[in-house]
Amino acid sequence: MEYNKNFYQIRSNDNIFKRIKDERATVGYYDLPYQDTSKIKAYVETVTQQHIVVLGIGGSSLGAKAIYEFLLPANHYQKDLVFLETVDPLKINHCLAKLDIKNAHFVVISKSGDTIETISLFKYLRALIEINSDNCTIISEAKTGLSKFAQDNHITTFELSANIGGRFSVFSVVGLVPLAMVGVDIDNLLNGARRVSDSFFIQQDYYQPIISKARFLVENKGRFNINAIFSYSSALEGFNKWYVQLWAESLGKLNINKTRQALTPIALIGPIDQHSFLQLIIDGVRDKTVTFIKIADLKDDTIIPKSSENLGLEYAEGLSFNDLLNKQADATIQSVKDQEDIPCDVITVSTVDEYNIAKLMFSYQLLVSTIGQFLQINTYNQPGVEKGKIILKESLKETFT
Repeated sequence: MEYNKNFYQIRSNDNIFKRIKDERATVGYYDLPYQDTSKIKAYVETVTQQHIVVLGIGGSSLGAKAIYEFLLPANHYQKDLVFLETVDPLKINHCLAKLDIKNAHFVVISKSGDTIETISLFKYLRALIEINSDNCTIISEAKTGLSKFAQDNHITTFELSANIGGRFSVFSVVGLVPLAMVGVDIDNLLNGARRVSDSFFIQQDYYQPIISKARFLVENKGRFNINAIFSYSSALEGFNKWYVQLWAESLGKLNINKTRQALTPIALIGPIDQHSFLQLIIDGVRDKTVTFIKIADLKDDTIIPKSSENLGLEYAEGLSFNDLLNKQADATIQSVKDQEDIPCDVITVSTVDEYNIAKLMFSYQLLVSTIGQFLQINTYNQPGVEKGKIILKESLKETFT
């Protein structure tokens, strides 16, 4: 009988922590909270256009979009940030119809310099309007075709380091440049990320929750292999999409023994999804963990007014919608806890600002890196995604010839 080893030893927390610390020598995102932003801030002061249009897909757009959509309802930016991240022509032209492209600045982001969606969009825009050093910024690795184009046309370029993967790039120039252009406080963003990083690496308050959660998910992945986040604010919809990419593309891998690993992400918005998916969580198969995310202060005091009409629910009158939202979250959390066999935890974001969204996002990056070390996988590659890109390129080349 041939015996194939299909298991691995789950290493100690101390061993995993050492491995994470060692990763800092080669994985670039760990250093991002400590960078100097003076060059970025000086440059964005020269950008005068009203519309900042990001051409990018996946890790080149999801992080910045998550932060912008989180901050937007509570802030009044003088400029608007638009994301072109699809080759669906209906979506492209719908987005372009809503802005004055003559008053737009285009931020073209492609780590490899040859992302087909991004370059195709760029070519389309160049057919509509002259793009030059006055209305364009390029973000790419050094020596890519896109960087060479920028150099040839005297377009300002921000280099993305080769050791920073797209889904871990939100606190690099990929996220900071377009966000700074519309007025987001990028230094406060980095302050939040640095707060989490410092705490984790000197094993203070962020260390234990992250490493304990990572260990629990890995030790129980055979039973609880679906990981749902239940975000109680529409301001977190962008974060939810960013989380799905970060989680799925990082953790769906073959480990060192060629055993398939999978912790499947699901992203929900409360209270909308408590009227649908919650039923599956409560009465369905016990294969899910749930993380609830609340925002304590949405910076909005709109209340439910009193009514002279006989509409009922008088007990909710005078309550702020912020309080109602959090009370709905608390009720849902309690209903899940009452089951006593659904693993769940709660994250409370203090308020809507750069500091707090950065703390949330950087803690999730650290959590994913820690899980990857426990699983003994390469957290930072994406061979499954690359195969599809290769097939597409070969197909297009055949059609072209």
